[in-house]
Amino acid sequence: MFSYYGTKKKLAKYYPDPLYDTIIEPFAGAAQYSLFGDNWRKQVILIDSYDIIVKIWYYLINARPNDILQLPDMYPGDNVDSHSQLCNEERWLIGFCINGGSAMPKKTVQKYNNWNRSKIQIAKNLYKIKHWVIKHGSHLDAPNISATWYIDPPYQHGGKWYRFNNKTIDYYSLAQWCIKRMGQVIVCENMMADWLPFAPLAKLHGQLHTTTEAIWTR
Repeated sequence: MFSYYGTKKKLAKYYPDPLYDTIIEPFAGAAQYSLFGDNWRKQVILIDSYDIIVKIWYYLINARPNDILQLPDMYPGDNVDSHSQLCNEERWLIGFCINGGSAMPKKTVQKYNNWNRSKIQIAKNLYKIKHWVIKHGSHLDAPNISATWYIDPPYQHGGKWYRFNNKTIDYYSLAQWCIKRMGQVIVCENMMADWLPFAPLAKLHGQLHTTTEAIWTR
């Protein structure tokens, strides 16, 4: 639905299909796994510790297509704050799309602006998320139920830009928590990580370097 740092939009096709009727993303972000293919049809529970992400999802779940389509187009040099009629959630949503891949919403339109195109796609796809649930909290707040767990935390090496970043995570404890989840467990990382026995998933080619994305699954 929106652009966010660490998004799995290009990688979602490589992950295993969900085996359970419920998908839980305890580090939700842009929730690209749950949006991929027909995964959205499942009962989806999103949890995130970043209140802005949670409020954007709550806004989108309750928005109508026309609410999105009526939001202003944005062009290079435009500033989101110049549109006083926007609520905070609309500012944040636009702010993530005017500078793709950011860890926090921006205010001034940059060259990686996808908003004018993205808002049309968002409006077309709102129906997919009406039954989703979004919660503000830690991964520790997630109920341990039989589900497909898609766990995409800030990376051990490379997750420093998140609002709640890798410096705040005890990866040994996170590993034990992942192992104890009931059902299907899919954990995302890159091959530099050592807190679980990760296996290579796919190469991700960025503007500056290429990384090997990794997976641990059960």
